Amino acid sequence: MTGGPGNGALRHETTNTQESHRQNAIQIGEDVAVSLTLASMMTLPLLEAVTRKFLRTGIASTVVLLQHLTLIVGMLGAAIAARENRLLALSTLGNKVQGRWKSTVSIFSGSWAAAISIFFFGAGVQFVSAERAASKMLTDGIPVWWIQAILPLGFAVIAFRILRHSAQGWKGRSAAASLTLLIVYLGIQPPISPEKLIAPALGGLLLATLAGIPVFATLGGVAMIMFWGRGVPVAALSVDHYSLVTSASLPTMPLFTLAGYFLAAGGAPKRFLRVFQALFGWMGGGAAVVTVLLCTFFTSFTGASGMTIVALGGLLMPILLAENYSERAALGLVTGAGSLGVLFAPCLPLILYGVIARIPIEKMFLGGVVPGVVMSLMTLLWGVHEGRKSRLAQRPFVWDDARSALWEAKWELMIPIVAFAGMFSGFATPVEAAALTATYAFLTETVIYRDLNVRRDVPRVMAECGLLVGGILLILGVALGLTDYLVDAEITTQAVQWVTNSIHSRWLFLLALNLFLLVVGCLMDIYSAITIQVPLLVPIGAAFGVDPIHLGITFLATMELGYLTPPVGLNLYLSSLRFGKSVPEVFRSVIPIALVLYVGVLLITFLPWLTTTLPRYLGK
Repeated sequence: MTGGPGNGALRHETTNTQESHRQNAIQIGEDVAVSLTLASMMTLPLLEAVTRKFLRTGIASTVVLLQHLTLIVGMLGAAIAARENRLLALSTLGNKVQGRWKSTVSIFSGSWAAAISIFFFGAGVQFVSAERAASKMLTDGIPVWWIQAILPLGFAVIAFRILRHSAQGWKGRSAAASLTLLIVYLGIQPPISPEKLIAPALGGLLLATLAGIPVFATLGGVAMIMFWGRGVPVAALSVDHYSLVTSASLPTMPLFTLAGYFLAAGGAPKRFLRVFQALFGWMGGGAAVVTVLLCTFFTSFTGASGMTIVALGGLLMPILLAENYSERAALGLVTGAGSLGVLFAPCLPLILYGVIARIPIEKMFLGGVVPGVVMSLMTLLWGVHEGRKSRLAQRPFVWDDARSALWEAKWELMIPIVAFAGMFSGFATPVEAAALTATYAFLTETVIYRDLNVRRDVPRVMAECGLLVGGILLILGVALGLTDYLVDAEITTQAVQWVTNSIHSRWLFLLALNLFLLVVGCLMDIYSAITIQVPLLVPIGAAFGVDPIHLGITFLATMELGYLTPPVGLNLYLSSLRFGKSVPEVFRSVIPIALVLYVGVLLITFLPWLTTTLPRYLGK
């Protein structure tokens, strides 16, 4: 007997199993691909440096290959971020909608994001076709369009996955696909002149942004609508994307980030905690010193203060409470200290700011040293002051414990030295120094300490790193088209004229910038803010005679403070989730440390020599 209910259920179960296996195979394939690409990015620069040093020659086309490997990592990582539904968004209002409207909002936002991805797919196809016709070669025997083809392919995968996440059942996904096709059709065959449709299109995009579409769709969508309304070929957007993601200095970003991920995933947090406790735990308020140093170090390598709060909060809170810190003071210190490392090399925002503002990355690294020390020292002193209020008897300093902890962590303690020695010794370029740092971190965690298994753990860590890097590079690539529009339409020029006509003092401009960035910092993530705001602020800062490095460090320090600013400062919510406290309770605990940090930001803002001295005398 065939065709009964039991057989139907069995076929359905078999189909689901096959689909699950297929998805797992794709996931494994993508993770392996991004891991191999990152591994190649680690290896090539080191081979180039060694052969150049000892054989007086180099590897042909290394720089070009690295640039295009960055493109591959970016698109693979973006595809993985779309797979995991973790593309960065400007608004989370859509997640707060409940009931029957939730699916409607999700379908609406997913359709807009997918439609924009499809338009970028079309732009990529046009770009690759033109490059193929030009017969350009990447290196011997490899046409450059073979690599460039990952642009349209990546956007096609992203569009598919966004639609998949927009609804659960086939009915919802069919509705999302239908709305997506309608948006695409209206873009290709507009009923009236595109120029007259710019305002309605931007209105729809605004609603989709509020509903939670990814940042890249918002920024890329605005650029696409504006170019579409002016009759500019959309292929120009892919040209911009390609030119930014393949810039010569950008490979430092995924490589330094990868080093941080290796450290965070291994046993480094616990070993560093033991070192700092042994060296400073005997002091009054020693737990605050440990907290500040550990959070600063990890944020500088991971580039994410929120990750530091989540990863280290569980280690640090018990130590602070054990030293009789009040729960409020401990919560405020851990939440506030997570942002300190953003000014220290090789933190990711420093690199991104340098790329966008066209400032040498090594100068950004030098510019952040003294301001970073100032911010960390002020936080540390506040923490020590709070610690002295406890009546807990101080334990003695034990040299054997300190020596044992230092010896155990000696290889990881060398990592900052490796990074700076490679960067400023003249032996290596910034990209080669980043590759050296990533390779050193990899060997430290897999060979020396064996905290990470090469087969089981390393692909997972590399895929997670690729996800972050891909999401950021996707934003940077599409946003360059928006920047070009702002330049072509002379909006940046008009902004400079308006600000200079309204504000006549450089110091008043810097104060207004602080207040503006506090608002920006509590509304959007730092990567989106760098992409959107920096192209506008750099020419305005130049008009007031503000040193570009000083402007950059002021920007980053204020943005991180914005993460602690209510009502929507990101780190307030991450701390609330991590420690199970209400957001108002977290905010009350953060107020003292936020005031301390704000004083630090004012010092950085109005004492430019804190930022400019090292780049002036040590920069190349």
